Amino acid sequence: MREPKGVVFPLSVPRRLIADLLHFAGRVPSIPLSRLMDVSSLFAARKAHPARPSWSVIFMKAYAKVAMEHPPLRRALLEWPTARMYEHPQTNCSLAIERTFDGEEGVFFGMFRAPEGQTIGELQRSLIEFKDAPLDEIGFFRRMIRVSRFPTPIRRFLWSASLNVSGRARAKRFGTFGVTTLGGRGVEQIHPLSPLTTTLTFGPIDASGKVTVKIIYDHRVLDGAYVARRLGDLEEILKGEILEELKRGEPCEVLPLANSTAIPGPNRAIISRSPVPARKAGHGA
Repeated sequence: MREPKGVVFPLSVPRRLIADLLHFAGRVPSIPLSRLMDVSSLFAARKAHPARPSWSVIFMKAYAKVAMEHPPLRRALLEWPTARMYEHPQTNCSLAIERTFDGEEGVFFGMFRAPEGQTIGELQRSLIEFKDAPLDEIGFFRRMIRVSRFPTPIRRFLWSASLNVSGRARAKRFGTFGVTTLGGRGVEQIHPLSPLTTTLTFGPIDASGKVTVKIIYDHRVLDGAYVARRLGDLEEILKGEILEELKRGEPCEVLPLANSTAIPGPNRAIISRSPVPARKAGHGA
């Protein structure tokens, strides 16, 4: 019986984006370290917070504060023209967000600038915009789409230059650390790949508050014992500074998307002070 013939079609923009990311992530000798944490003390404060923040936002803010206290977490290895370390003065977080583009689900990356200096409410507001605003109205997303449409040699050259020539450009365009999780879908990522120095991920949070938290790190920049201590610091900050901020419940308005009506539903919070611009976290590189 003759074998039926399939269909050949070009890579879509989302698939090109992930292919490029994995091409450069594959060059990083990354190692995952995990720690079982108890975040049950945050349950009530998170539920009572006006913005009802995502766990991704909570972990992002906590990790950013750890990185500000420990500069090696803000370092990156640059390889051209010679190998050297670069240390950024602030953190920038690249958060993996699923969006639909041209009818296809794909992963985009929302850039949160200096999350250590923003409130949890402000970070949650930016996350909602990254998830709900039209893709072409988010500068960082527009840049990803534009670059991913270029031919492969041009894309790979731009990625390589951004990752290896200028530390400042690298931090601006890719971030100093990443956050990715599928915990909300009931699964735990074993070893997510990334070209960044560190990536934070966590699995499902059970009813008792137990959760496995991982830092995947570039062994050329950091060592295991150092990263293990930072996981301990992360848990302390979650139960300390982050818990206190959640209890304060600083509200932050969810601004309208594209000058339309405000986002309805439980994600909307009430403002009690002047907010930062809605796209503070979303400016393109």
